[in-house]
Amino acid sequence: MVTRWIFSRRFSSQVQSSFVTTPIFYVNAAPHIGHLYSSVIADAIHRFNQIADCNEPGQCFLSTGTDEHGLKIQQAAIKHSTSTEDYCNAIASKYRKLFDRFKIDYTRFIRTTDTDHRQAVQAFWQSLAASDSIYSASYSGWYCVPDETFLTDSQLKENERGEKCSLESGHPVEWTEEQNYMFRLGRYQNDVRHWVKGLEGRRIQPEKFSRILLQYLEEPLPDISISRPMNRVSWGIPVPADPSQSVYVWLDALVNYLTVAGYPKQNFRARWPPTVQVLGKDILKFHGIYWPAFLIAANLEPPRQLLVHSHWTVDNQKMSKSKQNVVDPNERAELYTYEGLRYFLLREGVAHSDGNYSDTKILRVLNSELADTLGNLLSRCCGKALNAASVFPAIDKEAFESLKEVDATKRMLEALEEMPDKTLNHYRNFNFYLVIDVVVHLLHTANNFFETTTPWKLKKSDNPADRAKLNTILSITMEVLRQTGIVTQPIVPGLSAQLLDKLKISPSARRWYDLKVCLRSEDKPLLADECILFRRIVPPAQTVVNSETSRSEKKSPKKRKQSN
Repeated sequence: MVTRWIFSRRFSSQVQSSFVTTPIFYVNAAPHIGHLYSSVIADAIHRFNQIADCNEPGQCFLSTGTDEHGLKIQQAAIKHSTSTEDYCNAIASKYRKLFDRFKIDYTRFIRTTDTDHRQAVQAFWQSLAASDSIYSASYSGWYCVPDETFLTDSQLKENERGEKCSLESGHPVEWTEEQNYMFRLGRYQNDVRHWVKGLEGRRIQPEKFSRILLQYLEEPLPDISISRPMNRVSWGIPVPADPSQSVYVWLDALVNYLTVAGYPKQNFRARWPPTVQVLGKDILKFHGIYWPAFLIAANLEPPRQLLVHSHWTVDNQKMSKSKQNVVDPNERAELYTYEGLRYFLLREGVAHSDGNYSDTKILRVLNSELADTLGNLLSRCCGKALNAASVFPAIDKEAFESLKEVDATKRMLEALEEMPDKTLNHYRNFNFYLVIDVVVHLLHTANNFFETTTPWKLKKSDNPADRAKLNTILSITMEVLRQTGIVTQPIVPGLSAQLLDKLKISPSARRWYDLKVCLRSEDKPLLADECILFRRIVPPAQTVVNSETSRSEKKSPKKRKQSN
């Protein structure tokens, strides 16, 4: 057993690069908005690290992919009257297309059917065996096929028909007796507890999920099955030296994080361990208990941090096929755009509590914030009516000093000065909705500044001082837009690129350290193309079917609480 002292001494890497992962997604069904949410969170972290922390190419790595083995996949393929391989290819393709459309900047899209993954799983199994963490035994228990896991009596309940089912998911279970390989989970219980408490209590974020894990660890951990008989689950990776058994789907799936790092090649350690692993709360036990135990048993360092997010409801009801309320992100993006839907998920989602999807709410948020507040401000600054020369104009010092006496200018400049530090802190704490709060507040002050200084009146004047003041108003407002574009790159990368391109900001000048107030000393031409950043959305009447309210609108205390 690895003692706490050895654990802290042996596994104390100083992570220099960024290695972010999504869970790999089970291909038993097409992707829905919950899968997209996990990926957008991970991508936002990855993109933030790219502009804030990573200075060399290849320092930032993002992995995602699909989990394609197990009994449930065999059954899904039969249901769709196709081969298991063809079924997996079709669903994996849907995930890849979804992520490409939503600009998920993955470095590796892994499939558990990939050849290098099979090699990694078998090498990892042998490492577990070498540490005497595996033994063969006859195993019996309640098995949940939809969840691909064995459950103890305390994890069961009876449904309305008196049938046993999972307490957490409600899925049915069946009594199973078979010869399996077992993992000595209890041997690593203290080490897992020590790991959970690490990183000064920030190992598992938000903190509520750390408490859930520690409660789970209060009871002795039973040894767990890590294989299934091949005659029951043939669609899997064979256990090394025992082709009668296939590797349990969850062990197989978790090893994907090692595969993408290059395991078992020795150079994989240059990237390992992951800096942040993003996952939904429904798979917390697998990532927060089993995964670190497996790694410690194999003498490998567990991930540096887990970011656990909650789920999405629709009209305050759980998303499910039976309720026919599963939100298809591709379908919704046809109306709201890919950038718009991405923005909404990060705007409304908070890790510590479930989000509520509402068509009415998304329509209101996108029209108000992206179209009216941001897009309209850019259009007014760049339009021919006020900016006939189509330039990012120079600041006139005298006009600037005069404008600084105006209260609206003071409020805007104060918000601009505070934005980089505030948003940096919120990004570091994975509070994307608070990043957006800060940005929208700044844009509101900029719109107020624009209205207060009435540049359209100055446009009518032939007075050189008025012309200088007009250009200064445009220049200050464009500076707000420039910084907005840089800060929002992790949230809406396509929209931000469009904004920064319009202002002709060089790609090399879009990093976090470029967030310094820059007062232009000479006119610079804008991109000649017309730029309508985000068009107002006017949906067909039948499209908006969801409730008028969501958690955000109610301004509940938990919504405004930061993730700890």
